[in-house]
Amino acid sequence: MGFRCWLLVITFVLSMGFRCELAGAHGRWQLLQSLEAADDGVCTAVVSPQGYECQEYEVKTQDGYILTMHRIPQGRGGGRAGKRQPVLLQHGVLMDGLTWLLNPPQQSLAFVLADNGFDVWITHGRGTRWSRRHESLDTSDPAYWAWSWDELASFDLPATVGFVVRQTGQKLHYVGHSMGTLTALSAFSEGKLVDKIKSAALLTPVAYLTYMTTPIGIAAASAFSGEMLGALGVAEFDPKGAVGTNYLESVCALPGSELLRPYGIIHRRGVITKYDHGSSAANMAAYGQSSPPEYHMSNIPHHLPLLLSYGGGDMLSDVKDVQLLLNDLSNHDADKLVAQLVKEYAHLDFVMG
Repeated sequence: MGFRCWLLVITFVLSMGFRCELAGAHGRWQLLQSLEAADDGVCTAVVSPQGYECQEYEVKTQDGYILTMHRIPQGRGGGRAGKRQPVLLQHGVLMDGLTWLLNPPQQSLAFVLADNGFDVWITHGRGTRWSRRHESLDTSDPAYWAWSWDELASFDLPATVGFVVRQTGQKLHYVGHSMGTLTALSAFSEGKLVDKIKSAALLTPVAYLTYMTTPIGIAAASAFSGEMLGALGVAEFDPKGAVGTNYLESVCALPGSELLRPYGIIHRRGVITKYDHGSSAANMAAYGQSSPPEYHMSNIPHHLPLLLSYGGGDMLSDVKDVQLLLNDLSNHDADKLVAQLVKEYAHLDFVMG
């Protein structure tokens, strides 16, 4: 399947306009409650009951984290014949791979792609519900949580992408949402993984947060929330609140508080950088310079096929911030870059809508 055929599938799914209804959210909440109560896995509790084959894999990162991946190798009833192209789905911040599975099959991207002839691979980032193991550390050990989104780009993404390529013998299509776009863009800007990626669909792309309008996000960024949580020893962030608790608990996976730092830093500084170690001396030891190096989105190889899909109602990845990213990509090959604005969509509508 060519790049434009692949775009057609993604565009169709994102243009359907379905919205998350209260009853649907309640049903997902009940599903996750029963999932945890029975201690069943994703395949047993979520995928197989919908009539899909499901496989589970473990992938170890270079720094010792053991990640779980789930694979839906074909659609219901076997689907279309022939060799299937692999597609990797990478979730966003405070979520795990279940976000691609919690709607009905005709409205969940993982199932839709499987039914349209793709070999679907779903990641669960380190520290999330299904990826909490390490070769030597336990989650009760603060050292387990001593990582940031930089490690996701440097270790998790190469491990999962490399695993899928080795298993299938093919380059893969990549789909990332929110932080899943930030990690991919960062890696691509350094020329990493490009030889393993056939195309990348970036949903609610996060590269700039200058125009972020969500009040909670602005307050958190201004208050240095990620840094403060880390300094106070709060390694694991629990986003429970009085409003929408059930819904948040049904989609949030409680990763390390350091994951929140880049959002505040990007908002305050207006640039994307590697992890800031907090002092000139520490940065000098890590990078050979007093401040963390910047990621330059303009360095993304111009021949890499990219789809940027973003929402007019997104208060985190604002339309004006996406335009800044598109400005960085102004020299990208014209036939390898597609930008899609879905006016009525907000940040979570792209995965939970």
